[in-house]
Amino acid sequence: MACRLAFRPDAYLCASRPRDVGGRSVAARYPKVSMASTVGTSSRILMPKKPFTPPREVHEQITHSMPSQKIEIFKSLEDWAKDNILVHLKPVEKCWQPQDFLPDPSAESFHDEVKELRERSKELPDDFFVVLVGDMITEEALPTYQTMLNTLDGVRDETGASTTSWAIWTRAWTAEENRHGDLLNKYMYLSGRVDMKQIERTIQYLIGSGMDPRTENNPYLGFIYTSFQERATFISHGNTARLAKEHGDLKLAQVCGIIASDEKRHETAYTKIIEKLFEIDPDGTVLAFADMMKKKISMPAHLMFDGRDDNLFEHFSTVAQRLGVYTAKDYADILEFLVGRWKVGELTGLSSEGNKAQDFVCTLVPRIRRLDERAQARSKPAGKMRFSWIYDREVMI
Repeated sequence: MACRLAFRPDAYLCASRPRDVGGRSVAARYPKVSMASTVGTSSRILMPKKPFTPPREVHEQITHSMPSQKIEIFKSLEDWAKDNILVHLKPVEKCWQPQDFLPDPSAESFHDEVKELRERSKELPDDFFVVLVGDMITEEALPTYQTMLNTLDGVRDETGASTTSWAIWTRAWTAEENRHGDLLNKYMYLSGRVDMKQIERTIQYLIGSGMDPRTENNPYLGFIYTSFQERATFISHGNTARLAKEHGDLKLAQVCGIIASDEKRHETAYTKIIEKLFEIDPDGTVLAFADMMKKKISMPAHLMFDGRDDNLFEHFSTVAQRLGVYTAKDYADILEFLVGRWKVGELTGLSSEGNKAQDFVCTLVPRIRRLDERAQARSKPAGKMRFSWIYDREVMI
């Protein structure tokens, strides 16, 4: 039975009033929260008096929704994962490292290299830095993503150093992804174009807020989510590479491009997992696919906050949409790609519920495109927004 956590806006967890942040109370930003479970027990949790920022999720949370017998599917796939998923990891000695793309601090030419980097960055507009910072902050919240993967039943790292193929993948994937935030963070630090303290605050807030992509500890849902997200980050980093090149910073274009190539390789691994699940359990997998798409895929950093802007992720996303870094069209394109990649339209022998899920998923793309077209037609003239990441300078949104 699925265990549920109901979040209501009428009972706050903290006994003490949160400290004001940026002139605004943290309490104004977060809903009041209480917990209740289906077993009929509930309790108030007395939190420390120190400032605490609980998650901002307000939807009902469902946990452990996968039937226990399906865990055996993932146990049976251990050898398959070893032969088909771990091959998408690179040996550490063959991986690029952030220092490969940064000025060498041990070299006599270090200061000249930094000066050259700073000169190149002067040609990049502020709105480009908004999307680059947003992408970097998303990468820096990696502890949250590893934690999320380790909530998935049947594939989690049970000990922190488990030798199962699933656990090895999660740790090594995390290690490869860790380089992305490190590289972008150092590059922007050296550029001098951004307010690093505000960026660092945003990262701390984001990791503290966590994420709930509504995957319910269910690896069917979890790996559909990661398949979608890896392709989304591949697209986003690829587009920042294109823009950096257009503005003359070929080194930064190389940086964003090499990160995009990692995301593409990881996407391949996750989509192979779902492809295998469609082969073994087409009915359960198409139901999971439809479930995730009905919920809508939330971006990993949707709880982004800098201590000032309650709608920071929305504002960052609007700039990304305007610049063509990540758009509603990309969302529809990703779904269309996955439907084709997994041959969802060709599935046969499904249950009545499976057939309904198949129909929903296969007809969703044109509906999303129509909604986007209507939204674009109704869109208001662009305004301006100040971003703390760039010293409160204004950019068009």
